[in-house]
Amino acid sequence: MVTRAMSDPGLVAAAATGDEQAFASLVRLHADAVYGHAFRFFGDRQTAEDATQEVFVKVFRTITTFDGRAKFSTWLYRVTRNVCLDMARTGKRVPQPVDPVSLEPLSTADFADDVVLAEAIERAMRALAPEDRDALGAVTLFGLSYAEASETLGIPVGTVKSRVFRARRLLTAILQDAEGGVGNGLPASS
Repeated sequence: MVTRAMSDPGLVAAAATGDEQAFASLVRLHADAVYGHAFRFFGDRQTAEDATQEVFVKVFRTITTFDGRAKFSTWLYRVTRNVCLDMARTGKRVPQPVDPVSLEPLSTADFADDVVLAEAIERAMRALAPEDRDALGAVTLFGLSYAEASETLGIPVGTVKSRVFRARRLLTAILQDAEGGVGNGLPASS
């Protein structure tokens, strides 16, 4: 029986032997990160759901190949990224680019502030260059270290750091512009 205290390595080992409860626990633990990456990649909820499902089908089929040399989250990020890239490459789904200049100002009249902020962040994330979004997602959604993200993305650590920095800087600027310069309590840049 799987307990909540079981860690990723324990859940992976159990799932690899066919324990469906362990696999279900892995899905529950990591579904938000997978969906978040897919949503930021495609910019469409339905496509993100399809990608998330495809990721976990692939993980289910290949979990016995996970060798434990990297963290499970690192391996899962690779699977997620590859599924998204494959879906885009085969034309199943196409990422929807967003022009940061055309982002409409947000109105908080009918929505709670946190819902508005979450939507603004999602739109801002879609405005990032794909390589910046990838690096930021690896570090923030999947919790990879810069070194792990570097290895996974096949780029130098310094490049990961600069892409994450650039993504965070652009997100801040977009959010400040979208909210009239008052996003997150920061003053507008001059």
